[in-house]
Amino acid sequence: MNILAAIKREEKKLEKQLTKVQHQLDGVRSAAKALGHSAAVEVKGAKKRVLSAAGRAAISKAAKKRWAKVKKQAKKAVS
Repeated sequence: MNILAAIKREEKKLEKQLTKVQHQLDGVRSAAKALGHSAAVEVKGAKKRVLSAAGRAAISKAAKKRWAKVKKQAKKAVS
């Protein structure tokens, strides 16, 4: 089987799929535009979640505690 021909067939297949998806995306965008500005904001996605400094400190402290435990057990195993 000619590998180059197979690659070309796959390329054409993927280009057809891309065209179809782009057409669907255009439809979704036009529907969002018809609904107004509020729909466009919802399409963008959710806000990034923010962690407080206290939350980060608590997570860091817990991680250090876990690693200290692991290192302590490793020392016992070596000794």
